[in-house]
Amino acid sequence: MGLFGNQFSNVVEWEEFREDMIFWKWNNREIKKGSKLIIRAGQDAVFLNNGKVEGIFKDEGSFQIDSDIIPFLSTLKGFKFGFNSGMRVEVLFVNTKEFTVRWGTQNPVLIKAPQLPGGMPIRANGTFIFKVSDYMALIDKIAGVRQDYLVEDVKIRITAVLDQLLMKWISREGKDMFNLQANASDIANGIREDLDMQLMDIGIAITGFQVMSFNYPQDIQDMITKTASHEMIGNLQKYQQVSMTDGISSGKVQGGGAAADMAGMMMGMNMAGEMLKNMNQNQNRQAGADKSADTAAVPSSAGGSKKPNFCPNCGTKNEGANFCPNCGQKLG
Repeated sequence: MGLFGNQFSNVVEWEEFREDMIFWKWNNREIKKGSKLIIRAGQDAVFLNNGKVEGIFKDEGSFQIDSDIIPFLSTLKGFKFGFNSGMRVEVLFVNTKEFTVRWGTQNPVLIKAPQLPGGMPIRANGTFIFKVSDYMALIDKIAGVRQDYLVEDVKIRITAVLDQLLMKWISREGKDMFNLQANASDIANGIREDLDMQLMDIGIAITGFQVMSFNYPQDIQDMITKTASHEMIGNLQKYQQVSMTDGISSGKVQGGGAAADMAGMMMGMNMAGEMLKNMNQNQNRQAGADKSADTAAVPSSAGGSKKPNFCPNCGTKNEGANFCPNCGQKLG
């Protein structure tokens, strides 16, 4: 008879159920004749004896242990209950639902970027979904030494490797560093596969992983926003011109200092250059129009003053005279 032989256990059930609890172990008590097993919706009951799985029960309901459970256990089916004796068996209750957990990077992840020697500091957040997939692995690696296991324990495991996985999948295949959201699905799928492989060892399956958003440092985010608003992605010169103009008009670049003087000079030179360019274009267009007009005004050979070779009145041959030498007919 065990140490707790005088304790009469009528009901075997998940007494400390919590929504964020993955499993809970009923132990250190003896099951005696007349005891009941209660399995609620979303729970499985795993009977253990000396660390070995005796049977797994998945149907919800209330069951008589000596008649409904014991006959189906692998090595204990011949056990005979005595009125004053009991059987020491552990029962592991497992939460079978899928758990959805929010995640977020605690510190910026430095992603390699050619433009930034120290890397691009990026934060990200989203959700992941997991469930228990292998009871044997769970018992071997976790439940054998733990009384219970929480969602927070899994989250700690995942966040410990998440920064490295984000760095791996963001940098993979030259993702656009300034438009990571467009590649969020590919990045998330790659991370899910890697996490699933790592947690398979403890009997956990990652069934979903999503990246909700990527967050840049504020100064870089401002640059991206301004670039997009001016439709200047990739046009650094135009972005600098607009930034300079904005700085002067907002008063951020002012006073008599060298920065203000240089800004004003650059702005003036740019404006003068644009004006000269426009003037040259207008002059070229005007010159082209004048040339076209002059060409249209030139008469096509003096066809009206050409004299006939013979007089149309009498037929006398003309030698270039204005009047016919025979009949006096005007020829020119």
